[in-house]
Amino acid sequence: MTAAAPLHTSEKFPSVLERIDALGESIEADADAAEELGRLTDDTARALLAAGVVRAGLPETLGGYEFSPRQLIRTVERLSYHDASAGWTMMALQMMTGTTAAYLDPVAVAELFPDVESGEHALLSGQGTRPGRAVPVDGGYLVSGSWQFASGMALATHIHSAILVEGTGEPRVLAMPKSRVRLVDNWDVLGLRATSSIDYHCTDVFVPESHTYVATTMSPVNGGAIYRVGVVNMSAIVHTGWALGVGRRVLDELRRYAATRSGTFGSAVDTAQFHAAYATAEAGLRAARAWALQVWQDNEETLNGGEALSTEQETLIRLALNHATWTAHEVGQTVHRWAATTAIRRGPIDRFLRDLATGTQHITSGPVVLQNCGKWLSGAQPGAHWQFLDLVP
Repeated sequence: MTAAAPLHTSEKFPSVLERIDALGESIEADADAAEELGRLTDDTARALLAAGVVRAGLPETLGGYEFSPRQLIRTVERLSYHDASAGWTMMALQMMTGTTAAYLDPVAVAELFPDVESGEHALLSGQGTRPGRAVPVDGGYLVSGSWQFASGMALATHIHSAILVEGTGEPRVLAMPKSRVRLVDNWDVLGLRATSSIDYHCTDVFVPESHTYVATTMSPVNGGAIYRVGVVNMSAIVHTGWALGVGRRVLDELRRYAATRSGTFGSAVDTAQFHAAYATAEAGLRAARAWALQVWQDNEETLNGGEALSTEQETLIRLALNHATWTAHEVGQTVHRWAATTAIRRGPIDRFLRDLATGTQHITSGPVVLQNCGKWLSGAQPGAHWQFLDLVP
């Protein structure tokens, strides 16, 4: 696939959304059981994989759907609306599996993705922000490290992890069987409890060089233009969709709550203050969504033209994600304030607020990334470029 290949826009997009919506009631019905398990129920997991949610992020050249960035945003948004943990789990599996398929050596791809159309392919989970150590040896690397927050690990067959090559400091990403690492069953958290985002570690595990790729690459071996945004920007796509979907759901839950309380004695939801607060939250969420989609429309036009994204565009990708995430958080605060004790009793509002509070802590929407965006946009660091989540000279 040449670097100038146009962006692929999948005709499968409407049908995948329809399948997600058709599963909505069963996903929500299983949400409490999934929290107790610490992972999605088997029924939900099987149904979402069959619906093509992960396949949406896989290269079309391998049998995937290869959704465009805006299609991926809307897919994760729709699923996260039904259940935040399901959305988070599947967005993680989708992003890590899809980028692995796009960037790995053909030898490894043939092994891990023999028949995508029939569902015979690896599912990858792992962590990429705190790299392990890779000691070069004949044919590959001896890898050691400890990683955290491997969302979707319960469903994974393989590990996706960042490593630094000893001697050169080159950042790479590996793919290896899950059986090669020691899993740590320690996912005991406030929200996103059903995502099985556990820790794992290994010592001196051999990984063939063919099963690694340069972490900064924007040159796919398989697939089209979407994979030229790189792994970090692919992560930003799905995280943006998650924030928008969860923000929409909690605000809709507040509207349903208000309908049940309106007209009752002393009801706060009948006050002008509530109406103004609701309108403000609605405007903020709609504006965040519109801007995020506008940012990615501009990026899609650049990719279609065969060009690389500029530092300005990469900055806006990170800023739009940050804005969507913290706008959703502000919406959640409004819901928590006006839903009274319903916000603290077991139910959809409680669960989504806990999930939202947990999801906002992800490093991609952290304060340092926001500060780096400000450095570029204010002109404080001209000539810089993005390397992962850092703005470097």
